[in-house]
Amino acid sequence: MAEKIKVHAGSDNIFADLGLPNPEEHLAKAELASRIAELLRQRRLTQAATAELLGIDQPKVSRLLRGYLTNFSTERLMHFLTLLGRDVEIVVKPTPRSRRLGRVRVVEAA
Repeated sequence: MAEKIKVHAGSDNIFADLGLPNPEEHLAKAELASRIAELLRQRRLTQAATAELLGIDQPKVSRLLRGYLTNFSTERLMHFLTLLGRDVEIVVKPTPRSRRLGRVRVVEAA
Protein backbone atom coordinates (compact mmCIF):
# COMPACT_ATOMS: atom_id res chain seq x y z
CA MET A 1 0.00 0.00 0.00
CA ALA A 2 1.28 3.45 -0.91
CA GLU A 3 2.34 5.77 1.88
CA LYS A 4 0.04 8.75 2.38
CA ILE A 5 1.58 12.17 2.07
CA LYS A 6 0.29 14.99 4.24
CA VAL A 7 -0.54 18.13 2.33
CA HIS A 8 -0.93 21.57 3.91
CA ALA A 9 -2.65 24.48 2.22
CA GLY A 10 -0.28 27.38 1.72
CA SER A 11 -0.91 31.08 1.79
CA ASP A 12 -0.76 33.48 -1.15
CA ASN A 13 2.92 34.06 -0.33
CA ILE A 14 5.36 31.18 -0.75
CA PHE A 15 8.06 33.22 0.95
CA ALA A 16 5.93 33.49 4.10
CA ASP A 17 5.16 29.77 3.88
CA LEU A 18 8.91 29.10 3.82
CA GLY A 19 9.41 31.28 6.89
CA LEU A 20 11.71 33.77 5.18
CA PRO A 21 12.17 37.22 6.69
CA ASN A 22 10.37 40.07 4.91
CA PRO A 23 8.18 37.77 2.81
CA GLU A 24 6.11 40.66 1.39
CA GLU A 25 9.25 42.27 -0.04
CA HIS A 26 10.41 38.96 -1.54
CA LEU A 27 7.03 38.44 -3.18
CA ALA A 28 6.85 41.99 -4.56
CA LYS A 29 10.33 41.67 -6.07
CA ALA A 30 9.47 38.28 -7.59
CA GLU A 31 6.29 39.69 -9.13
CA LEU A 32 8.12 42.73 -10.52
CA ALA A 33 10.81 40.48 -12.00
CA SER A 34 8.10 38.30 -13.53
CA ARG A 35 6.55 41.34 -15.24
CA ILE A 36 9.99 42.35 -16.55
CA ALA A 37 10.64 38.85 -17.92
CA GLU A 38 7.24 38.79 -19.63
CA LEU A 39 7.89 42.16 -21.30
CA LEU A 40 11.28 40.95 -22.52
CA ARG A 41 9.72 37.77 -23.95
CA GLN A 42 7.06 39.85 -25.73
CA ARG A 43 9.75 42.07 -27.25
CA ARG A 44 11.99 39.08 -28.04
CA LEU A 45 15.00 40.93 -26.69
CA THR A 46 18.29 39.13 -26.23
CA GLN A 47 20.04 39.36 -22.90
CA ALA A 48 22.67 41.61 -24.52
CA ALA A 49 20.01 43.98 -25.90
CA THR A 50 18.23 43.92 -22.55
CA ALA A 51 21.46 44.77 -20.74
CA GLU A 52 21.99 47.79 -22.96
CA LEU A 53 18.40 48.97 -22.54
CA LEU A 54 18.45 48.58 -18.73
CA GLY A 55 21.99 49.91 -18.28
CA ILE A 56 23.33 46.75 -16.63
CA ASP A 57 25.65 43.99 -17.80
CA GLN A 58 24.46 40.73 -19.35
CA PRO A 59 25.29 38.52 -16.33
CA LYS A 60 22.98 40.70 -14.22
CA VAL A 61 20.21 40.26 -16.81
CA SER A 62 20.75 36.51 -16.57
CA ARG A 63 20.50 36.59 -12.76
CA LEU A 64 17.36 38.74 -12.95
CA LEU A 65 15.66 36.37 -15.38
CA ARG A 66 16.60 33.33 -13.26
CA GLY A 67 15.08 34.93 -10.16
CA TYR A 68 18.28 35.72 -8.28
CA LEU A 69 17.01 39.04 -6.95
CA THR A 70 19.19 39.62 -3.89
CA ASN A 71 21.17 42.40 -5.55
CA PHE A 72 18.13 44.10 -7.10
CA SER A 73 16.12 46.53 -4.97
CA THR A 74 12.40 46.96 -5.47
CA GLU A 75 13.10 50.50 -6.65
CA ARG A 76 15.57 49.27 -9.26
CA LEU A 77 13.10 46.70 -10.59
CA MET A 78 10.45 49.44 -10.85
CA HIS A 79 12.96 51.59 -12.75
CA PHE A 80 13.54 48.72 -15.19
CA LEU A 81 9.79 48.58 -15.80
CA THR A 82 9.74 52.30 -16.64
CA LEU A 83 12.62 51.76 -19.07
CA LEU A 84 10.47 49.05 -20.67
CA GLY A 85 7.64 51.54 -21.21
CA ARG A 86 5.49 50.78 -18.18
CA ASP A 87 4.07 53.18 -15.64
CA VAL A 88 4.47 52.10 -12.02
CA GLU A 89 2.02 53.45 -9.46
CA ILE A 90 2.29 53.13 -5.70
CA VAL A 91 -1.01 53.29 -3.82
CA VAL A 92 -1.14 53.58 -0.04
CA LYS A 93 -4.48 52.74 1.56
CA PRO A 94 -5.86 51.59 4.91
CA THR A 95 -5.91 47.86 5.60
CA PRO A 96 -9.29 46.17 5.96
CA ARG A 97 -10.45 45.41 9.48
CA SER A 98 -9.91 41.71 8.84
CA ARG A 99 -6.13 42.26 8.78
CA ARG A 100 -4.00 43.90 11.42
CA LEU A 101 -0.92 44.43 9.27
CA GLY A 102 -0.58 45.97 5.84
CA ARG A 103 0.82 44.17 2.81
CA VAL A 104 2.63 44.95 -0.39
CA ARG A 105 1.21 43.71 -3.70
CA VAL A 106 2.05 44.07 -7.36
CA VAL A 107 -1.07 44.33 -9.50
CA GLU A 108 -1.16 44.37 -13.31
CA ALA A 109 -3.50 47.00 -14.76
CA ALA A 110 -6.06 45.81 -17.30
